[in-house]
Amino acid sequence: MTVEFAIIDSNTLSCMGLKLMLGRIAPMVELTSFGSFEEFAMSPNDKFVHYFVASGIFFEHAQYFIARPHRSIVLVNGYAYPHISGLLTLNVAQDEKDIVKSLLQLHQSGMGNPRMKKDVSAVSPQVEQPAPPLLSGRETEVAVLLAKGMINKEIADRLNISITTVISHRKNIMTKLSARSLADVIVYVVGNGIARVEEL
Repeated sequence: MTVEFAIIDSNTLSCMGLKLMLGRIAPMVELTSFGSFEEFAMSPNDKFVHYFVASGIFFEHAQYFIARPHRSIVLVNGYAYPHISGLLTLNVAQDEKDIVKSLLQLHQSGMGNPRMKKDVSAVSPQVEQPAPPLLSGRETEVAVLLAKGMINKEIADRLNISITTVISHRKNIMTKLSARSLADVIVYVVGNGIARVEEL
């Protein structure tokens, strides 16, 4: 089953970044971006399970999105509006790690859509499945601590190993996961049920 999401934002770089992050978290989701509401309105928009809509476009066409509360997720710049008219929001004025964590929380909750909550596995990574044996036990421990934002010295102290060993494990983790950033490590740890987003 193909699941489709729409991103409605006139900022091309924002669209590209969100598509990249969503694609890493839920590679089975088909993502389509629209530069304006008018462009989106001309498409068969009922096929989209969710709309990620820029706050400016949301405010110009609020009635449309408010009438579709289980589909609409408003992209906001900051924490001033945790909920807009009962809709879910995504704060895009965060660093990559926090945006990925927010996206994972949205996925795990079914993004407010009762249909999605019944079958979150159709979109989300399998949280209940054990991690594939990509990482050794110690590498998995280090990956979780990295995902929690610990620096090399803190990890070394916590696990009673040298900083050189932590750096070696960190390098191996990034290589084995083909990770480009810490966000990829977070996706791996949460997506494979090693840690819950709330713990990070």
